[in-house]
Amino acid sequence: MSDITPDHNALRAAMHDVRTEVGKAVVGQDGAITGLLVALLARGHVLLEGVPGVAKTLLVRSFSRALGLDTHRVQFTPDLMPGDVTGSLIYNARDGEFDFREGPVFTNVLLADEINRTPPKTQSSLLEAMEERQVSADGVTRPLPDPFLVAATQNPIEHEGTYELPEAQLDRFLLKLLIDVPERDAEIDVLRRHAAGFSPRELEDLVPVVDAERIRAAQRAAASVGVSDDLLGYIVDLARATRESPSIQLGASPRAATALLATAKAWAWLGGYPAITPDHVQTMLAPTWRHRLRLRPEAEFEGVTVDAVIASVVQQTRVPL
Repeated sequence: MSDITPDHNALRAAMHDVRTEVGKAVVGQDGAITGLLVALLARGHVLLEGVPGVAKTLLVRSFSRALGLDTHRVQFTPDLMPGDVTGSLIYNARDGEFDFREGPVFTNVLLADEINRTPPKTQSSLLEAMEERQVSADGVTRPLPDPFLVAATQNPIEHEGTYELPEAQLDRFLLKLLIDVPERDAEIDVLRRHAAGFSPRELEDLVPVVDAERIRAAQRAAASVGVSDDLLGYIVDLARATRESPSIQLGASPRAATALLATAKAWAWLGGYPAITPDHVQTMLAPTWRHRLRLRPEAEFEGVTVDAVIASVVQQTRVPL
């Protein structure tokens, strides 16, 4: 069946329905829900960082259920092997040949829980899948389903028994979303729902509001959002400013600039804009670049944060009229 091509307003309404549906299970995380939508529209992946108990896993499970997509969860542990993620060759005694058994990465939404708990060898097994949307094994390349999104979680305060993600791995994530403890009223609402019988392990009340074809159509629609040469220059100027910042050891790369363009387009499309504006770029700047910039050790020692540097860069860079 070919992809459907409804009008942009209908597609946009469907994406907003996803946000509403996820909100039935996840309270006080509207920004993170929107971030997942932006990543999906821009065909990217998401790194969710937050302390335990702030609904990171529930967020991804609810999101995939509202999308009506196949989803797999992998609990990353120190003894997890690459084949446990991508798949492996299994000897078939009946035929006397090796057959490839697909790993959990062969899905639409892969929840990589506590990704920093597994060694770099297993972390790197996701590189080809995330970048090329395929898995190569025994000289054969196998495509992954479309759409395909990796949502990985990690705990920012626990370091014992963890393996920090290298720059090459971090760069594969389009967005890094910080999941904070909800506001007081939202936290009361969480307790009220649990008191009424809500269980995060049971999401039967959530119904799919879109499907794969509509998602692919929405991705094409978001990619069609216009951008002027002035806005392209603005993005490049922001990237170059990070490279010149005295607090930054590793600035934004050209890949980071193209990622910002993609997320700004997705955010503009969700808002009904035909072209991106400086506001769209500035809104998506921190979540798109915070994991791609590396502070100098002396700046870290002084308590400087990447988000603070990004805010400073925005203030110092001329905004096109």
